[in-house]
Amino acid sequence: MLQTIYRGLTEIGGPAIRLYLARRRAAGKEDPARAPERLGRASADRPPGRLAWFHAASVGESLSVLILINRLLERYPDLTVLVTTGTVTSADLMARRLPDRAIHQYVPVDRMPYVRRFLDHWRPDLALWIESEIWPNLLCEIGRRRIPAALVNARMSAGSFRNWSRVPGFIRPLLRTFGLCLAQTETEADRLRRLGARDVRCVGNLKFSAEPLPADPAALAGLREAFGGRPSWLMASSHPGEEAVAAGVHAALRDRLPGLLTVIVPRHPQRGGEVSRLLEERGLGRALRSAGDLPGPGHEVYVADTVGELGLFFRLAPVVCVGGSLVPIGGHNPVEPAQLGCAVIHGPYMTNFSEVAAQLRADHAAVTVQDADGLAREVGRLLTDDAERSRLATAAAAVADRNRRVVDAVLDALVPTLAAAGVAPCP
Repeated sequence: MLQTIYRGLTEIGGPAIRLYLARRRAAGKEDPARAPERLGRASADRPPGRLAWFHAASVGESLSVLILINRLLERYPDLTVLVTTGTVTSADLMARRLPDRAIHQYVPVDRMPYVRRFLDHWRPDLALWIESEIWPNLLCEIGRRRIPAALVNARMSAGSFRNWSRVPGFIRPLLRTFGLCLAQTETEADRLRRLGARDVRCVGNLKFSAEPLPADPAALAGLREAFGGRPSWLMASSHPGEEAVAAGVHAALRDRLPGLLTVIVPRHPQRGGEVSRLLEERGLGRALRSAGDLPGPGHEVYVADTVGELGLFFRLAPVVCVGGSLVPIGGHNPVEPAQLGCAVIHGPYMTNFSEVAAQLRADHAAVTVQDADGLAREVGRLLTDDAERSRLATAAAAVADRNRRVVDAVLDALVPTLAAAGVAPCP
């Protein structure tokens, strides 16, 4: 019943959907040159042979799946991969990082004519969806066409579980589109089973297996020279409210740490100007990377509002606060700084990475703070205590390293799904 209502609303909502997309384009949230893709019109030909379709909502999901894509293409040399995402930032990252034999397209809006147009063109042999994206029309059409499908690195938060539990007749058939669900944690696996998912297994978090974020050597050398050995720390993937916290931390520490350089990497680079204005109001000298600036002696804060360069700053800043964790977003990936030798700090909101945060906490491999005062205290402590900073970084790197084989477990679990799609390794 609810599925019928949803489909009907999306069917009559075509004009509203086009208006919505137009407004997103005006706000810089859609790529005008590729707008037809959102309506299911492909901008590339389907290659011959078997095609595996990965759907990843945004940046975090798409980055986490790169290691799996690379390994699949190595193991199955006749396979091509299609990756869909829904954001401009993720599309830009995929353009830079996808390997040969992999194609990126924007996911079509979940309206049946767009969905069918997309699937008619691409004819995927299997569908691998990442984490927690539930698009009813897309999933129903995958099921109707009997495309083998798996939910990989699946997440099901407590809040989402409560909400979906209220509509069991709606969520159960959608989850049963997936013949296999590979959950990040046993808790999430249990929630998926209770909602009706089939063949649910816990294999760990694929983000542990991701390769360390890359960094352009020339850019790294230039930034290292510009940093000039100044004490520095990084607010990584920040959200509104966290930049003000970072500014307050800087103000609290600059007299104690002469030459202190605070680096802010906004989660959404288009907010660079907004962040710069906030810092100006606080009287802090700042440089903006999108303007081509490097931090100089007169700059106290460096705003790195560019796409795909976070790996640079993890290599430059010895102390990192994980963004999205000081405000109720749910936190971003602490494995990324851990892999690159950083001392990791995060706030109280880490529901998106609860299992990772728990492992780091159990090994005394990260510092949890509750507020701005706690963050200022810990950043100051770690920038002045070399031994503790090194111990924390080493412990975090060890947690990341011992979980790197998650991708092998995922690949092994996917073998029957790949076989059902007619995908087999070369003899």
